[in-house]
Parts: sequence; structure tokens; C-alpha cells
Amino acid sequence: MQTRPPEPVFALIVAAGRGTRAGGGTPKQWRKLGTARVIEHTIDAFRRHPSVRQIVVVLHPDDEALGATLKGDLILTTGGADRAASVRNGLAALPESGKVLIHDAARPCVSAGVIDGVLEALETAPAAAPGLPVTDALWQGAEGLVTGTQDRSMLYAAQTPQGFDLATIRAAHAAHQGAAADDVEVARGAGIDVVITQGSADNLKITTAADFARATRILETKMDIRTGNGFDVHAFGAGDHVMLCGVKIPHDQGLVGHSDADVGMHTVSDAIYGALAMGDIGQHFPPSDPQWKGAESHVFLRHAADLARSEGFTLTHVDCTLICEYPKVGPHAADMRAKMAEILGIDLSRVSVKATTSERLGFTGRGEGIACMATATLVKI
Repeated sequence: MQTRPPEPVFALIVAAGRGTRAGGGTPKQWRKLGTARVIEHTIDAFRRHPSVRQIVVVLHPDDEALGATLKGDLILTTGGADRAASVRNGLAALPESGKVLIHDAARPCVSAGVIDGVLEALETAPAAAPGLPVTDALWQGAEGLVTGTQDRSMLYAAQTPQGFDLATIRAAHAAHQGAAADDVEVARGAGIDVVITQGSADNLKITTAADFARATRILETKMDIRTGNGFDVHAFGAGDHVMLCGVKIPHDQGLVGHSDADVGMHTVSDAIYGALAMGDIGQHFPPSDPQWKGAESHVFLRHAADLARSEGFTLTHVDCTLICEYPKVGPHAADMRAKMAEILGIDLSRVSVKATTSERLGFTGRGEGIACMATATLVKI
């Protein structure tokens, strides 16, 4: 008996709000949260989920330039006058059939487990959404005084993503008049039963300035933080300059190597490969391969950085220490940092280049060559 292929799953991320209560002068979805912006954490949560085929992001018309800075295969569209109108615009960008997960951009801590729960319910129901049973006592109040209590036995705190059969929620939105607090309200207005799935206390919606600190703590517990070390040595030989961290420095000798012998870039490359547990520079660019003879070392460094990004990591910091008596590194350190930051694609403030001597001891102290050690830090959320 032939089985039906699973329906495609789409994520629709609503990011058209202004988020003024969170402060900061910038809509909350575009503010930094640790290593990335709030919206980028949210998009990544769905991008990592194996069931999600395509992501649609609904933006405020004023945020189109910001939207262009988002990376990856995304469908971008603009929002409407209210949330319901924005969702309708997002739904219009999707195919006729499938399943859709509608999620607030301001919920960057959503877990795969919460998403799984919604998708499992959608296998047998047209609509499902995560919720948390209200556990605190509820008061009624006026003018700062408690005026009564509210039964909490049947109350839930609503969360997203709210999942639907695509054709069903599209029809419900088309028939809905006026604004709506969320898509469950739209679905229920159309007579659609919505299954409550298990929400999570960590799946908070950033609303106020204090929520940023809480979201940061939650995301930190989910981080994959890697540190890699590199060490390399190149001997002096004939030449009139050395290449160090991408900068050509006049010297009465050169460095010996299969490529341009840039010991700084080689060492940082190895540190990144080490953090990824993906070998070293010699495995990716074998010295036995003639195509790398005399190659400029930025090729190796850019490859390491791009490989880290392809694995979902953000390169947050590199620290490179050159060990030599000569040439003097200090006058060139600023140019070295700038060149490394450019190649790595990270901010200058995240690149450290410094030098030390070995107090005339060992091969570096005797002026026979240059050594280098480096550390690289990668973060995946």
C-alpha cells in the first residue's frame, strides 16, 4: 500500500510590530540578544528544525532594509495595519497546501520540543497551539486594591508557534473581520477546534527591557560553545619581507613555507578547525598538493571561517600571539587586526593580535624563525 508523503511544513514569523515597551529606541526584534539579533535567534530555531521546509518573515514597511540583512533562504513580505493583516500577507506568500507554524519574532527561545508538540497534534487536528496552565492565583483589582479573585482552573497562557492546516487558516483569516489577539482567536471565530499542546516557561515573549536579560540566560543554557587552539612555526630563509596576519612587513629574511608562510593566519586557521574538531590546515590544504604552492594564506583563513558558519557557528573572538625577536610587530598590529577582521567577517573588536619574545631563548630567541599560538571561540545557539 502506497503511503502519502508528509505535507510540507512552513514557518511564518510575524515581525511587523514596533515593540516600543521594550525600550532601546529600536523595535525589539532587531535588537541584539547575545551573539545575534532577536529575530535571527527566532529564525534559526525554525531553520534548525528538520521538518520546516521554508520560512516566511513578515516585516514592517520601514524595516525592509533591515530585512535585507537577514541571511539564508527566506521569503520576505511586508505587514499590514494590524497583526491579523500581517499574517494574511504572510499566508499569501505560501503555497496552497501544507501546514504552517505562525510564530512571534519576539519569542527567540522557542525549543524544538515545543515545535514538535504542535506538529504532532497537527497530524490529527486542523489547529494546535502551545499553552501553559496558569498556576498563580489570579486577582481582580481596581485603583490598586484587590477586588476579587478569578478561577484559574481552566486558564492557559497562550504561546506560539500556533500551527494550522494551511488552507484552513487561510480561509479563516479571509473570513475574519477586524483585529485579533492571535491566530487561535481567528481560528475559533471560524469554528475550528484548536488542540492545546505543551508550552514552555522558557518560550517567553520579549515585551519589556527586563525580558532581554532573561532571554539571554535561557539562550546561554542552550549554547554550544567551542574553543580551539592553534600553534605553528616557520623558519627564516631567504627573502626581503615576511607576511604576518595578512600584512607585508619588510625584513632582511623571509619565512619558509609551502604557501606564503603567514604563520599568524595559519595558526588562527588551525584554531578554528580545532574548535570544529575538523582536523588542521594540512588536512584541508595538503602541502603535497601543488595547487597550494605559494598560495596566499587568506584562502585558508577564509575557508576556516566559512566552514564554521556553514556548521551554524558564530565566530565570536580570535586571539593571536606572535613569538619572535624580529621583526617588531607592534607598529603593524593595528593593520594586522583590521586585515584579519576583514577576512574573518567579524568586528575588529573581536580580533586580538599581539606579540612577545622568548627572552632570547630557544629557536625564536636565536632569530631562527617565528612561532605563533592562537585561540578561537565559536558559539552556536
